[in-house]
Amino acid sequence: MGEDVAKHEFTREDRTRYRTKVRRCLDVFARMLREARFDFERPMTGLEIEINLIDEHGDPAMKNHEALEVIDDPDFVTELGQWNIEINVAPRRLAGGGITSFEETVRRSLNSAEEKARGIGAHMVINGILPTLRTKHVTPDQLSSNPRYALLNEQVLAARGEDLQISIDGVERLHLTASSIVPEAACTSTQLHLQVSPEQFPAYWNAAQAIAGVQVAVGANSPFFLGKELWRETRIALFQQATDTRGDELKAQGVRPRVWFGERWINSIFDLFEENVRYFPALLPICDEEDPLAVLDHGDTPALSELKLHNGTIYRWNRPVYDVVRDRPHLRVENRVLPAGPTIVDTLANGALYFGLVRALAEDERPLWSQMSFQAAEENFNAASRNGMDAQMYWPGVGTVPVVELVLRRLLPLAHEGLIRWGVDSAERDRLLGVIEQRCLSGVNGAAWQAREFHRHYDHTHLDRADALRTMLKSYVDLMHANEPVHTWPLSP
Repeated sequence: MGEDVAKHEFTREDRTRYRTKVRRCLDVFARMLREARFDFERPMTGLEIEINLIDEHGDPAMKNHEALEVIDDPDFVTELGQWNIEINVAPRRLAGGGITSFEETVRRSLNSAEEKARGIGAHMVINGILPTLRTKHVTPDQLSSNPRYALLNEQVLAARGEDLQISIDGVERLHLTASSIVPEAACTSTQLHLQVSPEQFPAYWNAAQAIAGVQVAVGANSPFFLGKELWRETRIALFQQATDTRGDELKAQGVRPRVWFGERWINSIFDLFEENVRYFPALLPICDEEDPLAVLDHGDTPALSELKLHNGTIYRWNRPVYDVVRDRPHLRVENRVLPAGPTIVDTLANGALYFGLVRALAEDERPLWSQMSFQAAEENFNAASRNGMDAQMYWPGVGTVPVVELVLRRLLPLAHEGLIRWGVDSAERDRLLGVIEQRCLSGVNGAAWQAREFHRHYDHTHLDRADALRTMLKSYVDLMHANEPVHTWPLSP
């Protein structure tokens, strides 16, 4: 959602005024696109990682407010659940060691934060879903204290008109009725930001959509929720269902979900913002005083606050972003498909694969999306979420093949080429894409390691399910801090 919000009750007049203001913002945005007012000469990339807090036993530590106080670093901010925080890493260019700089900065910041939070009994874990979460942890009283989360919770439930129903059928089955959106807080992700020009945006967004399934398959790290082994990237299904404002009747009518893959390739970033306004009612109809048209006519840059806020309540897996920095507007693709972890080096390897592939595909003379249906891309995404590295995927010119074969034979060379175009040096390329290669050769990503380690304890020792998950998590945390890529992690003897 981006910023704190204070208004807690909305009238019909509020909603009418907000709708009018959003449409005015959309008209101004269209004019800005026509007049080429955007900053893109030196494109920057960004990184955000959501983090879980645990206590000394491996259970969730409901201490994010206290943790942020002792960490005392503006790069760390609150998140939805009391066991969540997030680190926002300052943007930088990929060329000239940018990826390594990301890695070094995040490691340094997390080590410092871990040392400080240890004094209040909290420890950092980067993974897609904390495996020791239990039903008692995903209740309304575990929302973070920031009022924007309570307001978002109220509005989602009010729009839905009934409790949330979460049903996931994977290795095991889970059915949960939730009276709040707190289960969403279980979903901890990595977000990759890529600044592009208005002209480039459609190609980069389409490319990101096309490879979303590949990203999830090789990067999956969320096999457990509430003690059940579900999908390899359970976070995808959980996030979709934990924020769903539609009851069964609206689903039957074809109303779009707020967590959305989309339904078509695009020709302009405007397509996405216009869809947001056309398909989705406001959750938080909060207006500011700015007249965006007057600001633009005066030669200044409008904030488009209402359009940004509305966009922030629609959770596309690749989200369009409009932002203003130093009075200059820019556009970004925000890639949201990846879980956090398992290590920082794994996270940056996932980033290298993404940045390399989207550059190569976006600049291809024959666009991939001209050869592949949007539905096929979505089916790849769903197959990857369920099956991880065991997924089968469709790819033009190849057909339906195992995702590891697709990556090894077709996509890693493309990613190398894309990183060369970004100016990433050979040592960085080889090291990070080598991590992806070894994952594919070994068949081990975060989800695979977690599942194997859990079963090693649960199937072959006296430990019950909860203790097997807790023991697995302890090993995970120790290995995470060593920052060796997950494909090298041993299993317990």
